[in-house]
Amino acid sequence: MLIPKKNRKAVYEHLFKEGVMVAKKDFNLPAHPELKSVPNLQVIKTMQSLRSRGYVKEQFAWRHYYWYLENEGITYLRDYLHLPTEIVPSTLKRAAGRSNTAAPKARAQGAPGGGLPNSDDRD
Repeated sequence: MLIPKKNRKAVYEHLFKEGVMVAKKDFNLPAHPELKSVPNLQVIKTMQSLRSRGYVKEQFAWRHYYWYLENEGITYLRDYLHLPTEIVPSTLKRAAGRSNTAAPKARAQGAPGGGLPNSDDRD
């Protein structure tokens, strides 16, 4: 299937930015829900092409395709889109807001509400 370069580039950019892609198995859908300018069939066929080259992993469940970017796919898209190595997909980024709360303290075994129950508590 011939896909216009601007549509293929839009799919590649979205895939690289997110790291994943989802598409409903509806070949007649006029536009992909996340990429309004690209028909759903072209998204599916573009991702099918990447899957056949081993750049993405595909899952199918409940009439939806799920594609996950592989390491080889990251390098391919980085070369295709002319991106530096510092830019990575959002699935590889660490969570920025880690909480700095203290871990709960362990209670002594004989303390009320903690440790193992005493043998007198049983009937």
